[in-house]
Amino acid sequence: MTITQLLKTLKTGQSLDHLYLIMGQMDYFQRRLKTAFKQLVPVEEQAMNYASYDLETVPLAVGLDDAMAAPFFGERRVVCLDDPVFLTGETKKSKVTHDLDSLEKYLAAPMDSTILVFFAPYAKLDGRKKIVKQLKKAATTIELNDFSERNVRQFFEAQLTQDGFTMAPAALNQLVQRTDADLTLMMNEKDKLELFTHPEKTIQLDAVTGLVRQTLTQNVFDLVNRVLAKNTAGAVTLYRELLQAKEEPLRINAILQGQFRLLIQTKVLAKQGYSQGKLASTLKVHPYRVKLALQTQRRFQLADLNRAYLGLFRVERQMKSSTLDPELLFSLFMTQFAGQRVTV
Repeated sequence: MTITQLLKTLKTGQSLDHLYLIMGQMDYFQRRLKTAFKQLVPVEEQAMNYASYDLETVPLAVGLDDAMAAPFFGERRVVCLDDPVFLTGETKKSKVTHDLDSLEKYLAAPMDSTILVFFAPYAKLDGRKKIVKQLKKAATTIELNDFSERNVRQFFEAQLTQDGFTMAPAALNQLVQRTDADLTLMMNEKDKLELFTHPEKTIQLDAVTGLVRQTLTQNVFDLVNRVLAKNTAGAVTLYRELLQAKEEPLRINAILQGQFRLLIQTKVLAKQGYSQGKLASTLKVHPYRVKLALQTQRRFQLADLNRAYLGLFRVERQMKSSTLDPELLFSLFMTQFAGQRVTV
């Protein structure tokens, strides 16, 4: 079942299953589904027949006890269980103890009048675990990870159409770029763009450029391009603007390093024949970031990418071990990087 099909099913309230597993890190759909499941219970019954538990702080047994109770003067009970980290391969010590034996018994015979939903906001679960295998077998599973840039564009435009709006192609391209094709960020901007455009019905490029701020990652991507172009003045100016916007120097440097690491990995693996889809899967990176990395790495030598990455590593070490001004350290890095010739 797809996310669209599930949303339609929840809207009608018909042909519902007793167990659902919602996997993936798309926050927009996680939140939208939580709201849709809650709305299955009439507002006047929600205090008694709807419950949501965070399994990072509440034992699983509490949620299962609620799921096994009959609805109180209503048709159904809905119980949502958030962050079931025991389904993943993470080894960090949990704050609470979860009774997985009881969960196995419940999965074998779920309560007919209860809809039990596991919200697992993780890239993947540990498929080797017995409980994961049993849950996937018993539950209707929705995966939110495989949402490509194309899917994001189509979904966003469909939402605009429902509101009676359209969007100029250049405006949509700019919105995708400024939000890193993150559907949650795009949907957060939708109402603002529609309000600005009203009473006109087509959102134009100037609305996006005027209202939507670039993410830090996108700003850093622009910074990467200036670094690789050895545009010292432009790179230092953008770095200063990020500092003035109260971005932490170490965070900026960490994202810069991450971008160069991605460019290096993409360049090496692309030469080995990896496709964009396989790169995204292998590197566990959003397909849109891989697309941009593929476009960028073709224009630069691997030696330059490696040298920039190592230079930023030295900048990080100096930031942590000295009191030198971060902008000065970045300026020195750029001066050295731009002034050194590379032979391949």
